[in-house]
Amino acid sequence: MNVLLVEDEPRIADFVRDGLAERGFRVDTCGDGDTGFERALAGGHDVILLDIMLPGRDGLSVLKELRERGVTTPVILLTARNELGDRVEGLNLGADDYVAKPFYVEELAARIQALMRRLSGDRNGRLQVDNLELDRLERVVTCQGHAIELTTREFNLLEYLMRSAGAVRTRTQILEHVWGYDFDPSTNLVDVCIQRIRRKIATIDAAAEGAGSPIESVRGVGYRFRTAP
Repeated sequence: MNVLLVEDEPRIADFVRDGLAERGFRVDTCGDGDTGFERALAGGHDVILLDIMLPGRDGLSVLKELRERGVTTPVILLTARNELGDRVEGLNLGADDYVAKPFYVEELAARIQALMRRLSGDRNGRLQVDNLELDRLERVVTCQGHAIELTTREFNLLEYLMRSAGAVRTRTQILEHVWGYDFDPSTNLVDVCIQRIRRKIATIDAAAEGAGSPIESVRGVGYRFRTAP
């Protein structure tokens, strides 16, 4: 798998490059946003690891222009833990995932592999995260081989979260995507719908009850679909 790493801190770049290379990845590195943008635009990479704080163009500017030019290569943002606003903006601009610094290279490699599996399933009309599978063409959701009966809204909400598994989606983002127009931000529509989905999954998978639910609440922000550790 070919990886483009855009990271200006040599210590982190070396750490990531060497760690991924040990796991069979081929890693192309550069240390500024302008060069990173040109290499990403040229193509040939399966995934882009993009730091947000870069010399020249910052990571979010690089991401924004890549998406505007039709570049669909998956992007994982590398962020500092206190950059919540940047992470949310990055996801809105088309990032597929993010990893907060400091991180273990094992975690990063696992996130890359999970992203590739998810996107591969998406191209086939199927999304699978852990033991939950969603068929976008047949509009069927199964857990451990058992069908889960969902309403149209519940299906669309679950699909939205599974497509970005591991990434946080705000209530406003969910409302706009699933309901299609703006609601009063104080509405509890999202929370009620999430609770119904959780209960339906838990009727099949007892481990999905309570804190074990695959749909995780992120306090003060929204929700995300858990990925396997």
